Amino acid sequence: MYHIAICDDDGQQRELVRHLLAAFSLKTNMEFHVTMFSSGEELLDHYVNQKDSFHLLILDVEMGGMNGIQTANEIRKMKNMDVQIMFLTSYPEYMVQSFDVMTFQYLIKPIQAHVLEEKMIKLHQYFQAMDKKYVVIKSDYDDLMLKYEDILWIEVVKSLTIKNKLKIMTRDHTYETKGILSAYASTMKDHGFMQIHRSVLINLMYVHKFTGAQVTMLDGTSLPIGRTKIKEVKDTYTKYMIMTVQ
Repeated sequence: MYHIAICDDDGQQRELVRHLLAAFSLKTNMEFHVTMFSSGEELLDHYVNQKDSFHLLILDVEMGGMNGIQTANEIRKMKNMDVQIMFLTSYPEYMVQSFDVMTFQYLIKPIQAHVLEEKMIKLHQYFQAMDKKYVVIKSDYDDLMLKYEDILWIEVVKSLTIKNKLKIMTRDHTYETKGILSAYASTMKDHGFMQIHRSVLINLMYVHKFTGAQVTMLDGTSLPIGRTKIKEVKDTYTKYMIMTVQ
């Protein structure tokens, strides 16, 4: 599922883009979760307070208050470099101004369905090529696409009501979902992760030090190492560090 923000001060334009995406979703089974914003300021407020990002921003260039290019610049300053940006405009000359914010595509108004579809296919192809950097976290309500490098660790959470509950710690958020830890360990092994305990999977790049049967992560959190895994964990980490510095 792709999370898309539509930001336009024209309500009819927002609804048009949303409708075109919904029609394209029915044709292709490509799923979109769309959030709409009426101004650049509203979108920035979302980034500041909600702190969750999108796969794609569809920004109108000509908006009252902060325009689309100014909004994109502020989002890039927040180090949100992975989100793709598609501008809506009636004036193609704005294209040159948008190069600094790493624009993905342009949509010239009036928007034509087949043009939007072509651009969404290109977006899908882009994210497919980026798959090696992302892991999909399944949940009952949604699928999360997280970068491997953003995940600190995953741990099993004891729960009397929810079976196989997991907590996923990232640099910015804590997510809760359901799943089998060993399945994630198998999938993520080649991306610098190791299961150090029956209930803990860590990203080796965030290890600070080992103390007895515990590992301390860079944020100061201490996590347990299974008694039978202590030597294996330390040997694996040593090999990981050797490969990293080469």
